[in-house]
Amino acid sequence: MSVLVYTENWDGKFKKLSFELASYAAKLAANMGVSVSAISLGPVDESELVKLGTYGVSSVFSAPCSDYSSLDNQALATAIAVAAKQFNATVVVLAHSNLGKAIAPRLSVKLKAGLVTGVHGLPANLSPFTVKKMVFTGKAYANITIHTAIKVITLAQNSFGVFENQVQAQVQKFDAGLTEADFKTKIESTNKITGKVLLNDADIVVSAGRGMKAAENWGPIEELADLLGAGIACSRPVSDEGWRSHTEHVGQTGKIISPNLYFAFGISGAIQHLGGVSSSKCIVAINKDKDAPIFEAADYGIVGDVFKVLPQLIEAVKESKG
Repeated sequence: MSVLVYTENWDGKFKKLSFELASYAAKLAANMGVSVSAISLGPVDESELVKLGTYGVSSVFSAPCSDYSSLDNQALATAIAVAAKQFNATVVVLAHSNLGKAIAPRLSVKLKAGLVTGVHGLPANLSPFTVKKMVFTGKAYANITIHTAIKVITLAQNSFGVFENQVQAQVQKFDAGLTEADFKTKIESTNKITGKVLLNDADIVVSAGRGMKAAENWGPIEELADLLGAGIACSRPVSDEGWRSHTEHVGQTGKIISPNLYFAFGISGAIQHLGGVSSSKCIVAINKDKDAPIFEAADYGIVGDVFKVLPQLIEAVKESKG
């Protein structure tokens, strides 16, 4: 028996998300008294693969075929299913990312495995296997029991943390037996965002809503984000108005994020928005409406005009940074 973790890579590199998954899988395997293995799909240098050993992964299986870089969900799910059967995995762990959420249901069907998405923390019980996840758009937790022989879970970002547990990672080649016909998705061109912190990687996110009144008023938001090394986000009305790119839209219909610190400037806090940010470790809300729903979810709140609060906050950050 074993725990198998699928570690996503970005242009052949692992990021914090993959190391958090490795940390989680290693601890879960230790609690279960079984081994932990990682599977990497797509071209990744061996020096990068051995880094997973820093976080407790003893066996790394690499399928360097460049076809996996097309992120064909069905092909990826097939390869992971082959690995799970070959290595007798009883638990398969994926990230609760856009890719993980697309692969996990397909993998569940292929393995006839119970599935729980957006898991927070290690299982409360191993027999029966019971995990915790957020429900009701982050307003409550539910304990879900999986009764199938094989379990598939996706781990919510920033819900466990990154923990070093140095072991010697043995890297081996893996071939799932897929052919060119198994890859239905073809990439014709790629446009990459550069020079900014990606929301899924950001520990701090500075977000704003219609309270900013116009696209030309976003300068202070960008300045604060730059000072904090933060990602920039917005509410759906802002992206719908064309003030900001849809790639920055967070909420139930946008990106779901879990930063350590989330600033909400001029965001009322509709339930759809909170559904995408409620798992943030700390929420700081700034709104002139003292009855705005965002304050119910916030850890800290400032009732005030964002155009007065923002400059003061920027100056305070500058003073703190010396």
